[in-house]
Amino acid sequence: MGNLYSKNSFASKSSSSTVTNSNIIAGIKIDKLDVRIENKATQIDERSSSVLKYRTPHFRASARIKFPPIAKNETWKVGWIQACTFMQFHNSYGDSGYSSWEFPELNTGNKPMVSDSDGKNFPWYGSKTEVVMIKGPQPNFTIHHVSMNDNFYPHVTWDIPTSSDKNAKLTNIKRDQKFYTWLVAMDVLNGTFVVLKTFKWRMKLEIKVDPMKELGHRAKLISDPNPKQPNALKYNVRIPDCALYPSNANSAQVLIWRSNDGNPLVVVAPKCYNKSWIQK
Repeated sequence: MGNLYSKNSFASKSSSSTVTNSNIIAGIKIDKLDVRIENKATQIDERSSSVLKYRTPHFRASARIKFPPIAKNETWKVGWIQACTFMQFHNSYGDSGYSSWEFPELNTGNKPMVSDSDGKNFPWYGSKTEVVMIKGPQPNFTIHHVSMNDNFYPHVTWDIPTSSDKNAKLTNIKRDQKFYTWLVAMDVLNGTFVVLKTFKWRMKLEIKVDPMKELGHRAKLISDPNPKQPNALKYNVRIPDCALYPSNANSAQVLIWRSNDGNPLVVVAPKCYNKSWIQK
């Protein structure tokens, strides 16, 4: 994408004067919008003797956009951008300690959020149904659809993550993540964009595990099985630079083993690793 995402070129809806064609911005209409989390409980899978798996309900967002006429020399993109603002993901192993998936730059306050881009098409969440390219000339209004979905399907080791054994010691899983999701239109030629709609959503769950029970009967969801639905904000939130550039969530996360009788140990390091990020 090069310098399309230069620091000075971004604009939220409240400051759309930086977008050269304000008539285009005023003419973009959200014809239909559906943003929700599937109303079903997190599913637990104990079929593996090595790991416990669980699958959360899907966050789904779709929009139908009515885009105004554009000239021959204009190109626009409309799509979804998402960033994580908070993550607490602890897997407890009784008296031994707990493992934790973390975003070090969030923990230290170095960044207020981390991009949830696919890692290839910054800042967009994806490059298929998640974004659409609109090229001029378009003498009439055109209709476009963009959609995205997100859920979590992690594997948590029954034994502590530094062990090569398969002994069941896992006793509890707690996960709490928060996100901003934006529907955005961007002028490709000058890199300016406008936020059309802003959402906040959260995935929070807790699973209790009895490692003394037989495989297939150990884990139970003890948090509310009904997910809290996304919140459509009345006022759009500006997208900070850190949500538009690398690193993205998948490459920034780190798995740390925090023993009750020792120092934190990095089990899976992020691509950009700095020991000072790891909090005691």
